[in-house]
Amino acid sequence: QIQLVESGGGSVQAGGSLKLSCVLYGYGFDDFVMAWFRQPPGKKREAVASIDGNTRTTSTYAESVKGRFTIFRDNAKNTLWLQMNSLKPEDTATYYCATSATLSRPTLYPDEYHYWGQGTQVTVSS
Repeated sequence: QIQLVESGGGSVQAGGSLKLSCVLYGYGFDDFVMAWFRQPPGKKREAVASIDGNTRTTSTYAESVKGRFTIFRDNAKNTLWLQMNSLKPEDTATYYCATSATLSRPTLYPDEYHYWGQGTQVTVSS
């Protein structure tokens, strides 16, 4: 059984920073592709970033967050992070981490992921 638990959300003013974390409970973290998605109020879920497993060197980002957000992981701690800088009001959303036991490289397609966390709320005020 795999469980993902996010934390680190909160309220911040535009231009500020937040760091989200996601802990995987279970097995296989080292090998799993991990990702962050978000769902703004009243909108569909959208991709944020994804990172590979063992090498931890390959990542991909949505255009809207490139240069502002960084995804990284610590396999020794079974933890995934999302460092968010220069936050904008349009970044307001519930942020979810996700993982897949079968992916071999990062992807921003949500249907490829099998396990999801419960989400953490991020609110950016102008």
